[in-house]
Amino acid sequence: MCHTASKVKENIMEEIKKSEEVLAEVHRNCQLALQSISDILPEVDDTAVKEELLRQHEEYERIGSKAAILAKDKNVELKNPGPIKKAMMWTSIKVNTMKDDSRAHIAEMMAQGTVMGITALKTSIGQMSEQYADREIKDLAEELLHTEEGFEKNWKSLIAETAYKTKHPRPF
Repeated sequence: MCHTASKVKENIMEEIKKSEEVLAEVHRNCQLALQSISDILPEVDDTAVKEELLRQHEEYERIGSKAAILAKDKNVELKNPGPIKKAMMWTSIKVNTMKDDSRAHIAEMMAQGTVMGITALKTSIGQMSEQYADREIKDLAEELLHTEEGFEKNWKSLIAETAYKTKHPRPF
């Protein structure tokens, strides 16, 4: 009996740790997205792209705030991306937009970053068990996942719309 109770307690502790790792991934994902958006906004002239970036920034702020509150409530320490990671992102964005700051290219860059976030979230969520996972953390991770999937669709729509307009210009 003691061995079984010990094993259950071990499983629960492992799942608590996995849940905390998922919460850290939600926070990291939001922080990287917020940083990317802040880095790319000054390079954007296109009104529709700028509006979409600002809308997404608000959503990442909202979900990131929820993650911070959950972390505080659950006594989980969240770490922000380090200065080297931020510098690498800033450099990549500046170099990429220097080469091409078109609507389609910026949408492509944002879609790629969003897909990376979706992949990381799906991996993290997939490692949680149904039985012992922290429901609040899992719900927040799934909320961010669905939000990012919507963002990906928006970026891909902008890419497709731009490609269509390029192939079918309006007559004067």
